[in-house]
Amino acid sequence: MKLTILFNGQFWEGVVEINYEGCFKAGRHIFGSEPKDPEVLNFVIHSALRILENTTSSIELNVCEEKKVNPKRLAREVAKESVRGVSTMAQEVIQRELETRKKEKKVVSKAQKEAEKEQKRLLAQQKAKARHRGKG
Repeated sequence: MKLTILFNGQFWEGVVEINYEGCFKAGRHIFGSEPKDPEVLNFVIHSALRILENTTSSIELNVCEEKKVNPKRLAREVAKESVRGVSTMAQEVIQRELETRKKEKKVVSKAQKEAEKEQKRLLAQQKAKARHRGKG
């Protein structure tokens, strides 16, 4: 599991990434103001896994055997990653998740609008019948 905290121009956000058994998942958490160490630790302990469990989008990866890496090379790669920020796979997974939530919300809101329309139509029919009968 990997947590990257970055400033997106407006808020501080944390991007949690996990590569587990060939499946890559990512989730995003908005911290707001710059998070302090205890806040980050609390997030990692209590909320990070919950965010990853709630994500439905993932990318299948080719599982390859990991070779033993020289510690100096590993340190260089970590330094490069800290400069680079969030990986493109994480961005892709987060974007897919946003799109699916958007589609779900669109379906729900459309159903609500249809129900409201139907309710208005029934109310108008009842009023028309009442006027026709001379009760209005």
